[in-house]
This record gives sequence, structure tokens and C-alpha cells, in this order.
Amino acid sequence: MDPRKRIERLHGRQALVDGIPFSLPVDSRDTPALMAAFPISAARAAELLPGEEVHPLRLGGDVGLLLVTVVDYRTTDIGSYIEYSLAIACTHGLSPAPALLPALLRGRHGTGQFVVDLPVSTEVSVKGGKGIWGMPKHQANLDFVIGADRVTSQYDLDGQLCCRIEIDRPRWTGLPMKLAAVNYCAFRGMLNKSSIYFRGRAGLNLPLLRSSARLTLGDHPRMAPLKSLRVRERPLFAGFFPETRGVLDDHMESWFLTFAGAPPLAPEGLESVVGLGLGREWLAPPAAR
Repeated sequence: MDPRKRIERLHGRQALVDGIPFSLPVDSRDTPALMAAFPISAARAAELLPGEEVHPLRLGGDVGLLLVTVVDYRTTDIGSYIEYSLAIACTHGLSPAPALLPALLRGRHGTGQFVVDLPVSTEVSVKGGKGIWGMPKHQANLDFVIGADRVTSQYDLDGQLCCRIEIDRPRWTGLPMKLAAVNYCAFRGMLNKSSIYFRGRAGLNLPLLRSSARLTLGDHPRMAPLKSLRVRERPLFAGFFPETRGVLDDHMESWFLTFAGAPPLAPEGLESVVGLGLGREWLAPPAAR
């Protein structure tokens, strides 16, 4: 069965998971978002991906992609919050996929993104996203600012700049889009796969003559792995979605992360979520820069 049809059959049903009440489907409305893709070193990306079955999606040669997606969730079952995703475009399988093909044959190559860092605004979003779906969520200082000429979002932690993304606001945002995306995340020594479906209208910038998005990685230690990727200054594309509607599938898959020898590090475990509550309060906005 098409997963979207299964999800639709659950419409109106109720669930209580880890103390969090959900009215199915797990959806969002009235939600602006931005997205940008920056070329990176695929070889460096491979060093960051865990286990032996997640591989960087290669555009050709040593070129992979860093995907920056910021979503300003305004209407959800757990209240409003911002989600700031920093991820590597990837494939899933026993061996790396050929260049470019995974963008066309997504199901065959398990095409998706491996989420490296995923700060959010609220405690309850951490509790649900990490505890249920295995996403690397943590609470941080975030904003999402829609201006007349540009859309910006900043991520601070411990009083330091982690990341800032700035996108030139497209003149036209009427392009209808309906997409399905796959997230791969590592938690508890396992690789977790989840799916999200969203639709909305977008404006896209394809920077042929100038850079339409600017990414700044700060000096916080959490950014060191991303800085090692040799992120190029000019994005492959950037887009702004004034409003979207999304559905996060309640079905997920997981596998053990395996290594040729002993795992290099002890994985983060359930101790990081068992004490979390249902708080919806945001941390202070990031410092102006």
C-alpha cells in the first residue's frame, strides 16, 4: 500500500507516545521554510557518515551536497517551533551508488539525507523527535526572519554562533511543489529511517550569475565536522516556501550500525531523552550579528 494512503486512513485517530499526545496524522500547517544545497567534498562527507551502508550522494567526482533546511513550524500537535536541519545528501545500500542516478531512481538507491545536526526550539520537540524517530534533536537559540528582500535563520548555542543561512527572497513564489523526503539519523547505535511528505508553493533561485544564498559556519565545536566538508561558497540552488503543509510518517525503519571492528565511539543512548518533559518554551533568540 502507498504509505500516504495508509496515513490518510489514520486521519482523526489519537495516539499517546512517550507521554506526548498526537492527533493523526502527525502534520504541520501554516509553515514557512527555506532550503539551500551547497557542494561539498564527497570524500570528506563519507568520513562523517556512520556504519558501512550510508554513502554520500555524488554529483560527479568528489562533489557531494550539504543540505540546509530550516522550517518554522507554526501549527502542530506539539505547538510552534523552529527546526534547523544540517544534512548530507546520501544513499543507503551495501555499496556507494553511481553519480547522479540516485537523484532519479530514489527508491532503488535509498536516496535521502543523513542529518548531522538538528537543533530545535522546544524541549517537547527534542523528546519526540529523538525519542520516537531517533533524530539528533537538541534545544538551541534559533530564529526565522522573513524580510522584504531576504529570508534568514540563525542558530546559536552556548552564546556562540553555530550557523547562519541567508537567502535572497525570490520575486515569484508560486511554483507548486509536492515532495517526499527521507531522513537517516543515528541514535542508540542504530540507523533510523523516517519519511516526510509536504506540499506548498515555492520560489527557487538558481545562481547562474551570482550567489543567491550565503552560509556562515561559526566556531562552536559542533560545527567542526561540517567545516571539514570544504563547503563551497556558491549554492547549487536555494529556495523559499512561504507556506507549506507536511506529514511525518508514523512508520519508521531501523538497522544496527555495523563496523569492521569495534565501534569508534559509544553511541548516545536513551539516557539523553528519558528525563525530558513537554515544555514548549523557546530559548532566547540568537544574538544579532
